[in-house]
Amino acid sequence: MLIGKWVNAETKILRGPHEDLESYLGAIDQLKGNIQFFSSKKSFRSCDAVINNSNNLLTKAISKLEDEFKQRLLSYSKPVEPDRLFDCLPNSLRPSSGSPGPNGESSGRNPSNNHSEQKSISENAIYTPPTLIPPRILPLLHDLAQQMVQAGHQQQLLKIYRDTRSSVLEESLRKLGVEKLSKEDVQKMQWEVLEAKIGNWIHFMRIAVKLLYAGERIVCDQIFEGFDSLRDQCFGEVTASSVSVLLSFGDAIAKSKRSPEKLFVLLDMYEIMRELHSEIEMIFKGKACSEIRDSAFGLTKRLAQTAQETFGDFEEAVEKDATKTAVLDGTVHPLTSYVINYVKFLFDYQSTLKQLFLEFDNKDETGSQLASVTMRIMQALQTNLDGKSKQYKDPALTHLFLMNNIHYMVRSVRRSEAKDLLGDDWVQRHRRIVQQHANQYKRNAWAKILQCLTIQGLTSSGGGSSVGGDGGNSSGVSRALVKDRFKTFNMQFEELHQKQSQWTVPDTELRESLRLAVAEVLLPAYRSFVKRFGPLVESGKNPQKYIKYVAEDLERMLGEFFEGKNLNEPKR
Repeated sequence: MLIGKWVNAETKILRGPHEDLESYLGAIDQLKGNIQFFSSKKSFRSCDAVINNSNNLLTKAISKLEDEFKQRLLSYSKPVEPDRLFDCLPNSLRPSSGSPGPNGESSGRNPSNNHSEQKSISENAIYTPPTLIPPRILPLLHDLAQQMVQAGHQQQLLKIYRDTRSSVLEESLRKLGVEKLSKEDVQKMQWEVLEAKIGNWIHFMRIAVKLLYAGERIVCDQIFEGFDSLRDQCFGEVTASSVSVLLSFGDAIAKSKRSPEKLFVLLDMYEIMRELHSEIEMIFKGKACSEIRDSAFGLTKRLAQTAQETFGDFEEAVEKDATKTAVLDGTVHPLTSYVINYVKFLFDYQSTLKQLFLEFDNKDETGSQLASVTMRIMQALQTNLDGKSKQYKDPALTHLFLMNNIHYMVRSVRRSEAKDLLGDDWVQRHRRIVQQHANQYKRNAWAKILQCLTIQGLTSSGGGSSVGGDGGNSSGVSRALVKDRFKTFNMQFEELHQKQSQWTVPDTELRESLRLAVAEVLLPAYRSFVKRFGPLVESGKNPQKYIKYVAEDLERMLGEFFEGKNLNEPKR
């Protein structure tokens, strides 16, 4: 009876597992049973021979199992095409064109994109890992693996699994666009190229962890069910190489030379690592994967550190910016618009920045920390602008320049989330500073010409009362002195018109209010002067030579001030 079973088992084993794996595995169990039985019946003369034959046959059987496991695993292990991976992503993160980035963009920043909204969508989205090996095959692979483990062939099993699955995983990532880049490669890249690669890396990390590694973990858990330490070791060894390629790129960025424009990509990278934190912990569980976990969490910390240091660098760079870019027309300086855009972007990253501050400080004061950093950046900008304003020889243009730039800062803050953080006090204080510079501009630009329209110096008594009021008469006033005053006024006004129509006040509302403020002082004084002293000139020769303008002419010409007109442009 036993001999018959042994012969039956031998026949099935020699035939191999390929045609009927189930009966082949049954034959192995039968063979093991025979060995156990004869091992306990050592009194039978033929026992030793049967045990030896059975053991030899079992070795052959396990060897064939190894081949079968390898063949089946190999035949069902295929790289995942990028399109299949994109189909597993939530709609909001699928590329709309050939680019690997979400919505067809590899990176590129636009303040109008609501970053925090996109971040929330990404974090709360549902991801569906792809099926890497057909579910019907996994129980068979599990049974083959179980026999190999029981036969003590764990190392062979590990090697077959690692070599097969890791190469397929790496090929899936390569097809997606993942490149192996050294620190030297990263350092040599142009910023635009590097920025695009960072945008892609963020997308690759999300796909790798949430789809490929999550799918690989499912396969591994099912094949090695019941063998926890082997399961984690296999998974760790399959993923180690590709994880290393991905993390080393992040590491190269974190350790590369710091510069202000890198802050936002560092925050993007830090965000994705924070987003993936719990999944990395769950997918790369167990002692065998501890090195991978530590590498990932170490990168998160390094990115936070570099981002925080870049923050500090930016504040210092703003204060010390020594660009000689001369803004000849007194308009908003490129540094001002750059810094304000930078600060606007920062507010898109509020939650991330608060998290980043917590990495180094456990106190829950991250909001006030962000406010103080922003205030320091704004103060650094003002300090720098004060220095730049001293390049102007004309003090009126100095004040116009500062008025324009601080107004731009105030207006931008009022229209952004920065207002909530910096507060109304900051806004009101800086609006007063804008008004002070507008007043100083008026004083410096118009005091001299307004002096021409006073009675001072026209009478023999030298009285200094201003023209206007009761209108008075012009007795005791020299016609020659009045003519001279009109000539001086005309010359000075034409000079101001020529010069200040080239100056710029870019904000429409501010430009109009400044013109109005000048007109409110200039036009009544001019009308009064003409009314009082005009008859003296009009009764003489060529009065139009002296009274060249009526008040309406001056008003029209004031309407051309601060337009940034080129000297060569035809007059309106």
